[in-house]
Amino acid sequence: MIKLVGVEKTLGGQPVLRGIDLDIPKGKLTTIIGRSGEGKSVLLKHMIGLLQPDRGQVWVGDIELSRLKGQALNEVRKRFSMLFQGAALFDSLTVFENVAFPLREKLRLPEAHVRTRVEEKLDQVGLAGMGHKYPAELSGGMKKRTGLARALVVEPEIVLFDEPTTGLDPLMAKTIHDLIVAMHQKFGFTGVMVSHEIPEVFGISDWVAMLKEGRIALMAPSAEFQRTTDPAVREFITVGGTVPLPVDHSSGTATR
Repeated sequence: MIKLVGVEKTLGGQPVLRGIDLDIPKGKLTTIIGRSGEGKSVLLKHMIGLLQPDRGQVWVGDIELSRLKGQALNEVRKRFSMLFQGAALFDSLTVFENVAFPLREKLRLPEAHVRTRVEEKLDQVGLAGMGHKYPAELSGGMKKRTGLARALVVEPEIVLFDEPTTGLDPLMAKTIHDLIVAMHQKFGFTGVMVSHEIPEVFGISDWVAMLKEGRIALMAPSAEFQRTTDPAVREFITVGGTVPLPVDHSSGTATR
């Protein structure tokens, strides 16, 4: 679904991406891990065309994204939704209006259809009856749920998740992870998530990729990733005494 070939990016005079080769499989949930400052969010922004590579190519299906501009780029972006790290809600809009915003801007649906879709998505993320509230009245977890509802309301092919559990306590982080998995199973979108949540990501991801020193150090199915013997990868995923989640060896995938 998404393919990066030799992608390089320098920001502020510092090389961030140093030749990224990465294939994101269609219909799967792929999580990108790595230390802080490695450029994970920068990588995500290249996938949706918010940043252009200095060198290399970004493909979405059979379209080379990295040199598109204007309306041509916007047409490809219609296939995406993104859940930003801070949810990125409009403070002056209610929860309902925040979720309705992309429907009105992108699809220009009749208002009756907008209301039906928004209420359906709010119900699916556990916010039924909360559409009248403003972001300032929401907890961190409720803001993330609102952002997720807004990302899914346009029924995208691809959803990008930039640190979706940042700032949440462990119980709420698990709730958001479980919700992402449930929505992925229900709608079958191609998902790409950036996360620091080790080892939790192994239990929810189909594939895991590790970004290290501007390159992909390893990408593998979740269960296989946990069994790697690469010293640098093992050090990262076991730091702090964390232990990878149990693996269902009969299916060859991590327990979801």
